[in-house]
Amino acid sequence: MPRFVLSEAAAGDLRDIHEYISADDPAAARRVLQDLRDAMHRLAEHPGLGHLREDLADEALRVWTVRSYLVIYRTDTQPLQVARVLSGYRDIAVLFE
Repeated sequence: MPRFVLSEAAAGDLRDIHEYISADDPAAARRVLQDLRDAMHRLAEHPGLGHLREDLADEALRVWTVRSYLVIYRTDTQPLQVARVLSGYRDIAVLFE
């Protein structure tokens, strides 16, 4: 199975997502994190799936939506690097300033 790595920020994002959801429903938190991990494995296999976002950083990043979350990743690394995992309700451009 192709590999991916999490940036420090992405690992923190996943912890925050788990903590937020598990406050109300621990089982739902586990399901969401599993869906995110499954998507990351799929992106490692097919890195071109996401939408190119050249406006977020000095480098080209791709974004893939999983539930209401955005998996933001670099395709020019081996293994694929997940830069952030953020709620789609947040202003992503502001977070990358």
